[in-house]
Amino acid sequence: MMKDYIAKMKGGAKSPPGVGLGEVLWSWLGAVIGVGTCGYLSAHYFEPRDLTLIIGSFGASAVLVYAAIKSPLAQPRNLVGGHIIAGIIGVACYKLFGGTIWIAGALAASLAIVAMLLTKTLHPPAGATALIAVIGGEKIHDLGFLYAFIPAGLGAFILLIIALLVNNLSKNRRYPEYWL
Repeated sequence: MMKDYIAKMKGGAKSPPGVGLGEVLWSWLGAVIGVGTCGYLSAHYFEPRDLTLIIGSFGASAVLVYAAIKSPLAQPRNLVGGHIIAGIIGVACYKLFGGTIWIAGALAASLAIVAMLLTKTLHPPAGATALIAVIGGEKIHDLGFLYAFIPAGLGAFILLIIALLVNNLSKNRRYPEYWL
């Protein structure tokens, strides 16, 4: 039994093929415009108002929506819904358990996973969105439940708009695969 368990860790599938230079360039273009747009808007319009429009989990979202565009985890429902749901759960966990950060963080990430699975919005970077709601510091905590919508929801929506525009410029790319 233990031998079979250990054998699973060897893997068995072949490594995926590499991608061409065109795919690399389109992925780069989408990511630089998407993350750059969120950063620019954050610096010039949101931060002067004690808000933000950029969080670390958007870097991982950019990988999915600009480079892994066929993945179910990269589709619009998952991108936007996952971030909003995880943001709400993260803030709730901080408000309820923030006195013990490690408990609040563990619950935020794990409950966000459960909620995303149940709502068909699984988006791995949103697990970080939930955790950021707990460990993000005073500026994030001061946002309260607004955090789920600004920056999490609005930022994800901006990444989505850029993904729609850039990913469909190439004749070889199509995004999204589906909406709902």
